[in-house]
Amino acid sequence: MINKLIKRIEESKAPIVVGLDPMLSYIPEQVKIKAYGEKGETLAGAAEAIWQFNKAIVDATYDLIPAVKPQIAMYEQFGIEGLIAFKKTVDYCKEKELVVIGDIKRGDIGSTSAAYAAGHLGKVKVGSNSFYGFDEDFITVNPYFGTDGVEPFIGVCREEKKGLFVLVKTSNPSSGEFQDQLVTGRPLYELVGEKVAEWGEKLMGDKYSYIGAVVGATYPKMGKILREIMPKSYILVPGYGAQGGKAEDLAHYFNKDGLGAIVNSSRGIIAAYKQAAYERFGPEAFADASRQAVIDMREDIKGVLEK
Repeated sequence: MINKLIKRIEESKAPIVVGLDPMLSYIPEQVKIKAYGEKGETLAGAAEAIWQFNKAIVDATYDLIPAVKPQIAMYEQFGIEGLIAFKKTVDYCKEKELVVIGDIKRGDIGSTSAAYAAGHLGKVKVGSNSFYGFDEDFITVNPYFGTDGVEPFIGVCREEKKGLFVLVKTSNPSSGEFQDQLVTGRPLYELVGEKVAEWGEKLMGDKYSYIGAVVGATYPKMGKILREIMPKSYILVPGYGAQGGKAEDLAHYFNKDGLGAIVNSSRGIIAAYKQAAYERFGPEAFADASRQAVIDMREDIKGVLEK
C-alpha cells in the first residue's frame, strides 16, 4: 500500500491528505435540512448529513489528492449510525481510488491489539467465511505500550500489505509533557522515532516502509531531527493551516527525492467556505471552496519544495 500511496502522490503532484473530520457545525444548513428531512433530527439524521457532506467534498477533490484521513471520533460521537457513515465514507473513497488513512489512534496489547488490527486493516473469521470490517489502507497507532502493542498491527499489515502511521511527535501544544521528556539524556520522541525505523525495516515497500510516523508541522526543528532518524519512514504531518503550521516549516519533513511526507489539512479544507479567503463561494458551493483550498495548499507546498 505504501507503493500505491507514493504513486498517487507522484501522479497528483500533491503530497496532501484531506482530513475528513466533519463536525455538524461545519456542515451547511441546506445539507442538514435535507438529511433531517429524510431521517429526522436524530443520530441517523446527523450521520446522513455527515455522509452527504463527505461525499460532496470527495467528489470535488478526489482528482487532485492522493489520500483522505477520516478521524473516527467525529463519527463515533453519533453512535452506530455514525460508524455506518464512517464505513460508507471509507468505501466511497476507495471506489474513487483514494488511499484511506483511518485516524483511529488505537493501541493495546495481545488479543485487544490484534482485534483492533483485524477490525480496521484485516479480516475477521465468521464460521467458514472471512470478512473485512472497516478496511482502511493505513491506520494511526499509539505506541505507548511498546513493541507488544505494535507487533499485532505489523503482523496484519504484512499479511494485507497495508500500513501504519505511529504517533511520534504530535502537533498539539501539550505534547511535550510526555514526548519531550528526557530518557537517558534524549527526548522520548527520538527514542520512539528510532523504534519506528526499526519496525519499518521489517516491512519495506520499494523505497519506503509500510510503517510510517506522525510528526506535527508545529514542531519543524524536531521534524528535521526525526526525518534523519527515520529516513525510510513516510511522515504524516498534521498541524498545517488551522493549527498554525506553515508551508515553510515543512521542507525538512521531505527527503531529497521530494517524497517522504504527506501533509494533512482537515477543517482548512472541508470547512474552507467559512474562511474569509473562500467566502465568495458561500455555503451552497462549499465543495467548490474545498477544491480551491486543495489547489491553494498544493501550490503553497510546491513553492517550498521547489526552492
